[in-house]
Amino acid sequence: MKLFIIGFLSGIVGGMGIGGGTILIPSLTIFANIEQHMAQSVNLLSFIPTATIALLYHLKQKNVVLNIILNIILSGLVGSLIGSYISIYINSYMLKRLFAVFLFIMGIYEIISKQKIGEKQNEKAQNKKIK
Repeated sequence: MKLFIIGFLSGIVGGMGIGGGTILIPSLTIFANIEQHMAQSVNLLSFIPTATIALLYHLKQKNVVLNIILNIILSGLVGSLIGSYISIYINSYMLKRLFAVFLFIMGIYEIISKQKIGEKQNEKAQNKKIK
């Protein structure tokens, strides 16, 4: 049941485009006592069907910018080869720490970027009131 809930929640987050791995990898390492390397492998395998479903839905809603996909796919393939090679030579403890730092930095970035967007929207609203 625990794995079902983890998969369900990571599927929801992945379907929203946030990345199910942000839920799946920490959940597998914390609640299912799975080693970081194995959790990342499970994430990569589970990503294929969940991403396919999400992609089909987003294509149907016309939420995909088709003219940039080729560049992203090609650079993503190169990046994934390099990242996979690097992760093989990093022990699980260090990989877990690096992933935690990455999630922390992304969280801070999201908070800061949302604040900037909110400030810009407030500024636009105030400019409309003045006019």
